[in-house]
Amino acid sequence: MQIHDLPYPDPGVPDARSGPRFLWWLFRNQLGGQLRSLAWGLVHFVSVSALPFCVGVAVQAVVDRSGSRLALAGGLLALACAGSAIGDTFLHRTAITNWITAAARVQQLLARKASSLGSGLTRRVSAGEVVAVSTGDIEKIGWFVEAVSRFTAAALTIVIVCVGLVVYQPALGVVVAVGLPVLAVAVLPLLPRATRRADFQREKAGRATELASDTVAGLRVLRGIGGEELFLDRYRSASQEVRHAAVRSARMWSLISAIQVLLPGLLLIAVVWHGVGLAREGRITIGELVATYSSVMILTYPLRHFEEIAMAYSFSRPSARRAARVLSLERATSEEGSLAGDAPSGDLYDPATGVLAPSGRLTAVVCGDPDAAGQLAERLGGHPAEEATSVLLGGVPLDELPLSVARTAVLVQDKDPVLLSGTLRELLDVPASGGIDPEEALTAAQCDDVLAALVQGSLGAEDPMDARITERGRSLSGGQRQRLALARSLITDPEVLVLDEPTSAVDSHTEARIAEGVRNLRSGRTTVVFTSSPLLLDRADRVVLVHEGEVVAVGVHRELVHKEPRYRAVVTRETESTDDALPGVLEEIEETA
Repeated sequence: MQIHDLPYPDPGVPDARSGPRFLWWLFRNQLGGQLRSLAWGLVHFVSVSALPFCVGVAVQAVVDRSGSRLALAGGLLALACAGSAIGDTFLHRTAITNWITAAARVQQLLARKASSLGSGLTRRVSAGEVVAVSTGDIEKIGWFVEAVSRFTAAALTIVIVCVGLVVYQPALGVVVAVGLPVLAVAVLPLLPRATRRADFQREKAGRATELASDTVAGLRVLRGIGGEELFLDRYRSASQEVRHAAVRSARMWSLISAIQVLLPGLLLIAVVWHGVGLAREGRITIGELVATYSSVMILTYPLRHFEEIAMAYSFSRPSARRAARVLSLERATSEEGSLAGDAPSGDLYDPATGVLAPSGRLTAVVCGDPDAAGQLAERLGGHPAEEATSVLLGGVPLDELPLSVARTAVLVQDKDPVLLSGTLRELLDVPASGGIDPEEALTAAQCDDVLAALVQGSLGAEDPMDARITERGRSLSGGQRQRLALARSLITDPEVLVLDEPTSAVDSHTEARIAEGVRNLRSGRTTVVFTSSPLLLDRADRVVLVHEGEVVAVGVHRELVHKEPRYRAVVTRETESTDDALPGVLEEIEETA
């Protein structure tokens, strides 16, 4: 896989049982790229390590006044330099390719998992953790996957050089062959502590990221209640903990780096001291001493990759563990399904609660518990949080349909819809039947003032469709975001549309017009609205009251508000007597009708 071939047609099925298993799975799935990186790494490192031997031959040729051997040494030097340059160039290319393709694979896996789980993802994993995994963690995972092949090439080069030194000059080669493995494993006792400190730092950093994400998402509410300073103090405290953890981790890695500088220096001193003695005795030539000395100097370069692989693994392991945790989450139902064919049509029925939404009609569902309402909305869309009896659409279990078919048939808009940044045209460019024009959807959702606000806030945008929407629509009010999200849902024109509190942030007059617009635009289509607003309920063809997980009353709004006390308690939000609350509700309906 090359960078220009991304994204992957299929990123594969990851081994998410643990962080190390996930890293190993990534490595195996990029074996071709790893082998290419290993080959170019060997070319580069072996060429660099051959330079001392060439220098040793050249020095000895000068001592012996041999022109032919000096020319040979010059040719070998040129060849080694060319090999080093070419190997380094292509090693860098293949290593970066491995890094980017590994990160892209993880991104695709995370995106596929988020798409599969839908809103259930943030119910099981915090939004901050998802952000941390999909940003900083994928870079660290890619770093380790890329570093493995370079480390392997460096380790093989050290073995080759040690063997070559033993053959070339046994008296000094044995010293180097014994000393280099000691240098390579000298820092191993420090790695567990360094790893623990790195894990602790990543944990603190992840917590700070979650806190920042949650604070930014709730900034409007925090300003409303004057809670900015409280959360700012919490973030300051969390960031200071991250700083202290990072300093402690850096100290340990600094110690490891110092040891990897000190020990090669000691080995170099030992080689020079022993080599000078051998040269005085005439047991080795000056060229052999120079070659051995230079080899030890050069080998400090591949030795640095031992430290890098340790750091890469220490930093990537917690990142891989978090990624594996997200990727190990499974839907309560299968994505493939056992049935094939087009999306069914007909009545939408939930056997678990008894909720029935007749085909082609507007059904309102009243539920006193907002969390229970949200979970029921997800069930009706084929996204149950846990295994249970499947919802039926036209008598066909949604659980037995492929996920793509089920989502085509039933669209769920939750109570906190997300607006992606971009132009309004891009926001409304969603898979749709083509039966509803964007202007019709925007009109039904009462978005005239929203369009005017977008044009006013976008420089040079005369057409509202070219106006830009900021990240998550934060420049818009809650009611404006709701209406744009509703228009987007209406454009898709699904067989069944499930809306969870679609007008909770708009005023009563706008809400009444939205109710009428949705009713007219969705005529002949099945629509389910979870709400406790009398204005929406009064315009529904059918109202269903769900209490403690089951249907307890069915009818129309004006009938239920008179005859069903539990329904009246939810709809009127009564704190006074029923007789006092009821006239106010009916009067509000009459005024906005």
